[in-house]
Amino acid sequence: MKPIKTLTAFILSLSLLPAFIACKDEETLLPSTGNSEESLLPENSAEESAPPSENEPEETPDAPSQETPPVSTPTVPETPSTPSAPSTPSTPSTPQTPVVSTKAQYIRLTGDSVNLRKGAGTNYTVLTSSKQGTVYALIEKSGSWYKTYYRNQVAYVHTSYAAVLSLEKSETDKVEDVVAEGYKLLGTPYVYGAVRLHDGTGKMLSNFSVHKFDCSSLIQYIFYKGAGKLLNVNTRTQVKQGKYVKPSDLQRGDCIFFTNEERQYNTGVERIGHVALYLGNNYILHTASDYACIEQISAKRWSFYVEARRFI
Repeated sequence: MKPIKTLTAFILSLSLLPAFIACKDEETLLPSTGNSEESLLPENSAEESAPPSENEPEETPDAPSQETPPVSTPTVPETPSTPSAPSTPSTPSTPQTPVVSTKAQYIRLTGDSVNLRKGAGTNYTVLTSSKQGTVYALIEKSGSWYKTYYRNQVAYVHTSYAAVLSLEKSETDKVEDVVAEGYKLLGTPYVYGAVRLHDGTGKMLSNFSVHKFDCSSLIQYIFYKGAGKLLNVNTRTQVKQGKYVKPSDLQRGDCIFFTNEERQYNTGVERIGHVALYLGNNYILHTASDYACIEQISAKRWSFYVEARRFI
C-alpha cells in the first residue's frame, strides 16, 4: 500500500504547482502534503523541465553551447599584384682578350749534327746540320717538330733533339719587331765589309744582299726593317747614336758595343770593333766570326765591353 500512497502524494503535489509559480525565489522548497516526501524543483519553468522528446537530445537548460560558433573573418580585399619589373636585357658577354705571352721562346739543340729541314717530317730536304748548343727562335710547335728560321726561310727541328728556353719579352712592340727580324737571319754567313742596306741616311745601296752580313750591317738592317730606324754604317759611328745606357740598366733591344783583340789598345771610338743586340739574361743576337747566332756573352767578351746604346 505504501507505493500507492506515495504515488497519490506525488499527484497531489503536481496539482498544487500553479499556486507556487508566482514565487520570486529562484529555488522553492515545496511543503510536503500529508505523508509526501520533499521535492526539489528545478530552477526553470515547467516548460523547460518537460521531459525531452524521444527525437531530440537532452540539453542542459541555459547552458551555453559547448561549440564555439565560427568566427567570420572579414574578407581582406585582394592586394593587386605588383607588376613585375621588366626583365633586364642580359649584358652581352665581353669577348675575352687573348692571353699574350710575355715570354719569348727558343730552342737549344741537344744533339750534335742536328738536321734542320724544310718541312715537319724526315721526308723533307735538310737545310743544314747544326752543332749541339746552337740556339734558334721557337716560332711554334707542329706535332713533333719545332718551327724556326734559318737564313731567312722557315725550318723545322724534331722535338727530341732540342730543349726549350725562355726570355722575357720587351714591353715595347717595336723592340720585339726588331728582334724578330734578327731571328730570320740566324745562320747567315759573316762577311767582313758586307754591303749595307743604306748609306745611313736612308738611301738604299746597290748590291746589298740578305745572304751576308757583318756585325754593324746586321744591326743596321734589323733596326730599319723592324722599327724604321736609320743607323749609321759601322760600329764607330753607330755608337754615337741613340741614348747611353749603363751596364746595370741593360734591357732587351739595347745594343752593346765591344772592343776586340785587334782594337782593345786603341782610344776613343777607335777601340770599338763589334756590336750585338741584347736579348736579356746574358744572351745576345749578333753576327760572330762565322754566322749570325744567338749565344750567351762569354767572360772574355764581357772583358771587351765598351758601351751600350738604346735606339728605341
